[in-house]
Formats: sequence, C-alpha cells, structure tokens
Amino acid sequence: MTSPALCATFGHGRITPMRRSVTEYAARHGLSGRRLEDFVLAVNEIATNAVLHGGGCGRLRLWSQGGRLWCEVTDDGPGLPPGWLGASRRPSCHQDGGRGLWLARLLCRHLVIVSSPRGTHITFTSPD
Repeated sequence: MTSPALCATFGHGRITPMRRSVTEYAARHGLSGRRLEDFVLAVNEIATNAVLHGGGCGRLRLWSQGGRLWCEVTDDGPGLPPGWLGASRRPSCHQDGGRGLWLARLLCRHLVIVSSPRGTHITFTSPD
C-alpha cells in the first residue's frame, strides 16, 4: 500500500524547510536514528545539487511503499555532462565538489539517475 506523498518545490533558501518536512515525514513512516540521518543527508545532497547545478530549483516527491521510503528529485537544468561517472566512483580528495551524488549512492539504495539536456531525475530509496 502506498501512503500519501510529500510533494514540495524548493530553491535557494528553501532547502532547510524542505529538509525539516522530509525529516518529519520519514520519522512518521518508521525511519529513526542513523537510517533517518542518512536518508535526510542524501535528500539534502541531491536537492542542493538541483539548486546549484540544475537551474536553481527543483521538485521533491517522497512516499512510502513496500516498507521503504522512496524519494524522487527532479530539476529542469542542463543535465549531467556526457560520460559523467561521479556517482559511481569516489571523488579525489583534491577535487572540488562532486561528492553529493556519490555520498547519496553510499547512503541509500536503488539510486537511479536519468539526465538529459532538459533536466535530471533522481530516484532512490531509504537505507536498510
């Protein structure tokens, strides 16, 4: 059974209130402790990327299904560069940035990135 989704738009200066809403929703749906912290951190990293690299704003949808929380973040930015592999390999310690999606991949399950010149769509689930 799918519970009602939390839907939000966010932009610069609106990530903190969105993160609070995600924390409350996730806690109501069974996440606590380290799992809650990891999930909220992943949402924060992906939302921040949408603001910084994806056109300045984004949309979030969060729902519970099959005993797991699902999150979807979309933006209308230019998309990831061709050949981008940042989410699958550890960034160099000398590299500026590039850790957000990599970190989210470590913290969550089933992270899927679909990107094109019309925007990026990222879906992932809560940690085990």
